[in-house]
Amino acid sequence: MQPVGPKGKSRRRFIVGGLGAAGALIVGWGVLPPRQRLTLADPFAVTDGTVALNGWIRIADDGIVTVAMPRSEMGQGVHTALPMLVAEELDVPLAMIRIEQAPVDRIFGNVAMLVDGLPLHPEDNGMLARGARWLTAKSAREFGLMVTGGSSSVKDAWGPMREAGAAARAMLVAAAARLWDIAPQACVTDNGTVLHGDKRLGYGQLARQASASEPGEIRLKDPKDFKLIGRSQPRRDTPAKVNGSAVFGLDVRPPGLLFAAVAMSPAIGGSLRRFDADAARSMPGVTHVVDFSGAAAGMAGVAGVAIVAKSYWQARQALAAVPPEWDNGPNAALSTESMFRELAAKLDSESGFTYYKTGNPDHPRGAVTTIEAEYAAPLLAHAAMEPINCTAQVRGGKVRLWVSTQAPSIAIHAAARVAGVKAEDVTLHVTYLGGGFGRRLEIDMVAQGVRIAMQTGGAPVQLIWSREQDTAHDFYRPAALARFSAALDKAGNIVAWRSKSASGSIVHQVLRRSFGLPGLGPDKTTAEGEFDMPYECAHQRIAHVIVPGSVPLGFWRSVGHSHNAFFQESFIDELAHASGREPVAFRRALLKNHPRHVAVLDAAVAAAGKPAPGRAHGVALHRSFGAIVAQVAEVSVAGKEIRVHKVACAIDCGIAVNPGIIEQQMASAIVFGLSAALFGEVDIEGGKVRQRNFNDYQVLRMDQMPHIDTIIVPSAEPPQGVGEPGTPPIAPAVANAVFALTGKRLRSLPLRL
Repeated sequence: MQPVGPKGKSRRRFIVGGLGAAGALIVGWGVLPPRQRLTLADPFAVTDGTVALNGWIRIADDGIVTVAMPRSEMGQGVHTALPMLVAEELDVPLAMIRIEQAPVDRIFGNVAMLVDGLPLHPEDNGMLARGARWLTAKSAREFGLMVTGGSSSVKDAWGPMREAGAAARAMLVAAAARLWDIAPQACVTDNGTVLHGDKRLGYGQLARQASASEPGEIRLKDPKDFKLIGRSQPRRDTPAKVNGSAVFGLDVRPPGLLFAAVAMSPAIGGSLRRFDADAARSMPGVTHVVDFSGAAAGMAGVAGVAIVAKSYWQARQALAAVPPEWDNGPNAALSTESMFRELAAKLDSESGFTYYKTGNPDHPRGAVTTIEAEYAAPLLAHAAMEPINCTAQVRGGKVRLWVSTQAPSIAIHAAARVAGVKAEDVTLHVTYLGGGFGRRLEIDMVAQGVRIAMQTGGAPVQLIWSREQDTAHDFYRPAALARFSAALDKAGNIVAWRSKSASGSIVHQVLRRSFGLPGLGPDKTTAEGEFDMPYECAHQRIAHVIVPGSVPLGFWRSVGHSHNAFFQESFIDELAHASGREPVAFRRALLKNHPRHVAVLDAAVAAAGKPAPGRAHGVALHRSFGAIVAQVAEVSVAGKEIRVHKVACAIDCGIAVNPGIIEQQMASAIVFGLSAALFGEVDIEGGKVRQRNFNDYQVLRMDQMPHIDTIIVPSAEPPQGVGEPGTPPIAPAVANAVFALTGKRLRSLPLRL
């Protein structure tokens, strides 16, 4: 893939003097049509025998189609799924599609992810909610934030990439029709060719004439006419990953490359007290020593030292021989216990922000029994297999980056701020990502890499974190505490539902460290999976208390859903037990107006069958990122060991673009979620993260892997999320199975007997 850099001039910033003027400007801007997503600010030039038909598509003389790729490939199959959208509408074989890294341009911004971040109930389709979604989508087109996250890649591309393919096809047909002096409607397309009777012209023959055409009305295919979409296609990134030619961040080798190993303050908010730089420079191979403490954007106040050497091994050896001395700073008394004490105190004293309320949950009619429960979830690290890394070169007022990032546009602007150059002077090469899970939405490694490269006299330097540094300096999934209360009537029906949870805010922290904006207002990620539950109850109130803290927080696969699903689905099971009803039937009764949820639940239950002797089933149902997922876990317990043998997983994610990838992602998400459910926990003692490596931050091993059956429920709805929705249901499904086996209700993660 080609490198990417910003196109054109930096966006102008306007300062509006008065509130009236600002209001008029906003209203006037709001009535304008949303910015288009087909044409680049600076059009592609005709080079190397290729012609650009729009901002997404170039066609070569031999008919090969090059598609701009605005999203990062981190194992989720986006380099296969997105080209399928273009190939389908353009009527070309997928084998004729090549991809090229998209430049930073507003048409490639992720609109769907920002819209999904609104704290709106998914069933709220009122005028205010519709207006908020429309205005946010319009604003997102202006921001042009290029990020891969929120299970939004296919969802966001579903419109513009199909439109780009359909528009290009219309232009090619128009060009052929002019040459043949016939109406465009008389032409058909197939396999990269325009046909009329026995006449045929390949797209490569028509591309130059087509570039002068207008597409006219863009007509997308009816789903019944799809040839590619809905059919499993082989992963296009698999061959390179099998034969070793795939380029990840650690594989980059520009000429003259140096290597940097880092040591960072083990205490959160600590500082560097002393480091013997002269002793480090005397070690074999060492070329530079850099104190990068407070290196601009994304650093969250981390103090650190880097040793640059001719090899990474030499840099690591020098750090081990000359360890820095640290001052533990203001958080020396911070511990996991103190964090949860503060969360509990805030739940006791604050009402929080109410994300959803209906009816009168405090005084419902017919209530005879009240069930209450408290649930807890710990901090979690991302533990991506590829260590954190960044390769940077700063020379002649220009910056070159090679980095496995989920956020190209943020990385470019961070590098520019650190180096003191314009964003146009930064060129970024996005490599494959060896796991992202939200960790590579952060740009701390970019800030460090550029700061270090500024000291190496123009030589490129590859920054590599050790696993120990990665685990101890993550941006963690927040710790959370939640309290639930439900009132049941004589028949065991839920007549009132109340919940309140407390945690830190990811969005508040990200706004400050990555964008320099104040962290204010509600944060949907804190309460998602609670306030937007599908279960039908006339009297509800769901609130959350944001508790600021010093622990750096970040987006973790499925974000708030990852723990809120555990809280909610475990409590639903408690209510089923209290009402004397079977858990699946209890859920069905609460979903009378949600047939898609019931269909998914029934599909998972049917696939699970009956548990083997000595085992039990636990069920969980959860909607996240627009997709509905139900899972049935078959579990056994031997002593204190919880063993998951099978998982039946059903998903309704709208139109299934590539069913094979969906199955892979469900398995991946279940493994990720099981690792957290059974083992995942980050402890803080004396202001320091206790865990260091996979020996004390365990992930699921091969011999612990359950058998997984995935059922994709047919749907005619537009595509929704896939990469993350499979994670939230697995922890409650396992916990509910443990209760069925032992009678013990496990209300905190990780699950321990």
